Amino acid sequence: MTEPWFNPHAYAWIPGTLLGVAGGLEGTLVGIWASKGKHRNLVMGMHFALLLVCGALLVTGVVALLMGQPYGIWYGLGFPGLLGLLIFGPLTWMIRRRYTEAELHKSMVEDL
Repeated sequence: MTEPWFNPHAYAWIPGTLLGVAGGLEGTLVGIWASKGKHRNLVMGMHFALLLVCGALLVTGVVALLMGQPYGIWYGLGFPGLLGLLIFGPLTWMIRRRYTEAELHKSMVEDL
């Protein structure tokens, strides 16, 4: 086994916690702004940044597993990445749909 990258007992909880907080913030912003059609670039940019971070966490977790890092390190990095991809990935179409519905609603109101 190689030298641990960090102390898993002290720091392994941080990636999952930060990802959860970021997901809660994204959900709040989508709930407030998407139905109104506002700040699409900001919300979609944040969404794709979260997907990128989740992918990086998953890859880092797999690399840690292959390098023989302790359980707390590869699990603490890989599991939040996998879970984030499984949650945020399918939500992409839902967020896009909400913005499309808002644009359609705006155009229907303008036509009246």
